[in-house]
This record gives sequence, structure tokens and C-alpha cells, in this order.
Amino acid sequence: MKNIYQNILAAKQANKKLLAILIDPDKTKVGEIENLSQKINESPATHIFIGGSIVEQICIDSLIIEIKKYCHLPILIFPGHPSQISNEADGILFLSLLSGRNPDYLIELHINSVDILTNSTLEIISTGYILIDGGNETAVQRVSQTLPIENTNIELVYKTAKAGEYLGKKLIYLEAGSGANHHVSIEMVSFVSKNISVPLIVGGGIRNLTKIEEIFKAGADLVVIGTAFENDSNFFTT
Repeated sequence: MKNIYQNILAAKQANKKLLAILIDPDKTKVGEIENLSQKINESPATHIFIGGSIVEQICIDSLIIEIKKYCHLPILIFPGHPSQISNEADGILFLSLLSGRNPDYLIELHINSVDILTNSTLEIISTGYILIDGGNETAVQRVSQTLPIENTNIELVYKTAKAGEYLGKKLIYLEAGSGANHHVSIEMVSFVSKNISVPLIVGGGIRNLTKIEEIFKAGADLVVIGTAFENDSNFFTT
């Protein structure tokens, strides 16, 4: 599957909203994939993200191969570590944690990924990743050893996002973290989306369809659902 980023850009230009289901390989078994894929096919999802912050799973290849048996959406690696990169996917969000100052997540892990990516067929999409305080300590915060930006500090988040755009990031991702108590504020999504020209992804702490719609209306181009769908695979049908 080619031209994933161009399709995201085209959707933004057409004001077509996109939705990704995030699958955590540490919490998903191959035997669950057929049923999970059926639920994804019944949902409005346009993309599948796979990955997590905690590096424990070595079966990402198997999971993706199994997903592709039942589901034909583009699959993007959402990596917390180079060990999570799989050539079975269609592309990768090449994340740089712009909100933190840990050099590992700004550039070091990326350097360690070069040989893997050079020898892969993955579409590599440079993504500025900004962690927002979701009201509790998330796995991203623990693993990256970085502090999130306060949900009320719209100016800092905007400037961080804009700096990412100036650095050439193709996407900006505002993330409250898996299992966050609350999502990125509507005001923040609105302000950032109006002041950057690249597509905006928003995820973390989004627990119902009403919130998805509010975040879309605020200006997000792609919303990511992880924990809510993980806890209830009928999320979109109930």
C-alpha cells in the first residue's frame, strides 16, 4: 500500500476526517485478531496504528500478517522503540518527541533505526510527537522520562508544533497518552490546527463518539482511539 501520506494530505484538503485504531501488541494475541479485525471493518476506521511504549512484544510481524488476512486498511507502525519496527506494515510514523528533551527520543533511537528502515519497504512519515498532560502518568512519560506539557499551555504547544513543522515534520501528533484521564483540550486542538499547515493527529483519553466529533470539529484531521476500543470492541456500534 503506497502513498499513505499523500492520501492523508488529500483527505485534509477535502476536509475528510480520518480515524485510526491503535493496537497495542503487548495486549493483543494473534488468536484475537480475526474478531478484532471484524470489529474494525464494521467501524469508521481508515487506518490501523500498531505499537506501544513498553517494549515486551516480539510478535508484531505475526500480528500484522494476521490482521492483513481480514482487514485491508493501511497499517502504520507507531513505535516506542526500534525493536517494534516491522516490514510487514505499510508505513511508520517516524516519531520525534518534541515536547521532551530526552535525546534518545529526539534523535538517538532514530539513528539506531536507520539500518532497519533503509532495508525496509515501509513508507516513512516524519512525525512531531507532543505529549500533553492527560491527568495521570502515562507509559510514554515513564518510558521516555519526559514531562508532558500542561493541557492549558496552548501557546507552548502551538510553538512546539510550529517548530516541528518548520523542521520539516509531515504530521503533528498531540497525545494525552494511553489511558489518560482526559483528552487534549478542544481549545488546544482548535488553536494548533488553525496555525499549522500540516495534518494534525490527536489521541489519548477519547472515550466516546461525541468527543471524537468534537475533536474533529475543532480541527483534528485524524483521531486515534486505543484504550476505549481495546476495552470495548463494540465501541462504534453500541
